[in-house]
Amino acid sequence: MDEALLRRLTPEVTGVLVGRGADFATAEDAVQEALLEAVRTWADEPPRDPKGWLVTVAWRRFLDLVRSDSARRRREDLVTDEPEPGAPRDTDDTLALYVLCAHPALTPASAVALTLRAVGGLSTRQVAAAYLVPESTMAQRISRAKRTVAEAGLRGEGPGDLATVLRVLYLVFNEGHSGDVDLAAEAIRLTRQLAVLADHPEVGGLLALMLLHHARRPARTRADGALVPLAEQDRSLWDTAMITEGVAVLQAALARDVLGPMQAQAAVAALHADAPSAAETDWVQVVEWYDELLALGEDPVARLARAVAVGEADGPRAGLRALAEVDAGVPRWTAASAYLHERDGDVTTAGRLYAEAAARAGSLAERDHLTRQAARLRARSGPSAEDDPGPA
Repeated sequence: MDEALLRRLTPEVTGVLVGRGADFATAEDAVQEALLEAVRTWADEPPRDPKGWLVTVAWRRFLDLVRSDSARRRREDLVTDEPEPGAPRDTDDTLALYVLCAHPALTPASAVALTLRAVGGLSTRQVAAAYLVPESTMAQRISRAKRTVAEAGLRGEGPGDLATVLRVLYLVFNEGHSGDVDLAAEAIRLTRQLAVLADHPEVGGLLALMLLHHARRPARTRADGALVPLAEQDRSLWDTAMITEGVAVLQAALARDVLGPMQAQAAVAALHADAPSAAETDWVQVVEWYDELLALGEDPVARLARAVAVGEADGPRAGLRALAEVDAGVPRWTAASAYLHERDGDVTTAGRLYAEAAARAGSLAERDHLTRQAARLRARSGPSAEDDPGPA
């Protein structure tokens, strides 16, 4: 059984059903049942036209589901005659499916789960494993997401737009790897597909951003799982072919002269990827690209990253001044402050801030890394008054 083929065809077949007038929730259920039937009957040899086969079986199952639901009886009149197998308007149907799964009525987590199920073709079990939750929990989440989309449609609320789709795909990418599905690789696959469907420079920007980040993945952690900061990574482990592709995709997007936030972030990633070492990074250009990004819209995380870049370009005190303009509640603010204080020579303050940042870390790996940084600086600065137990 060619699982990759089924995953590739899933959004196309679902899009065909939706394009014929099927409601999204029922169409998605029908396609999943058609996929199960394919697994049972195709064995090692798919039919000559696997997509046509899936469309036919899914459409028949959709009709069965409609006929069995009295609340949907009115819609049955619209679909009593089964169309011939085929896939008219494939591109439009599949693109519409991306947009539907990124509906603004959904929470980000629900939009990601629905995208992985309906567009990515993953099973509920695979999505659940990726999120480290029971399959029953994920099944309920996906069911609620489909119901939310259906109810929003009845209220006349339109689906998301391309920018929302890109944000959802980037969320998928940042989930990384868990269970038996590499979500970063899956996000790249889906974004490649979207790039074919939607001729827009921001799609290219997102694809470039993903490729440039993913190229550094082999160097990001040690064998024991410990995080390796960018400045300390072994750059010989970076995937140069992926970097070359990412830069080429970015250049093509920028040549369209319609700058968007994904392209600006990808440009920063390209500058890091192009530098032989952290010290040789063109930090002035990095700051300039963050300025371009912030000119497109306020982004506290980007402003935090800009402050660190200013610290590299103009010195740690300039970085600390820039950091003072960022809300201290932004994630990793304390870690950034610790780094800049250490570079400014204030080891005691930096150690204290690293310890505070560790207590607020969002992951075990990040907490361990920050804890080691705090311990390293405590060892350099010697015992503090707080460490002195006083007289016995």
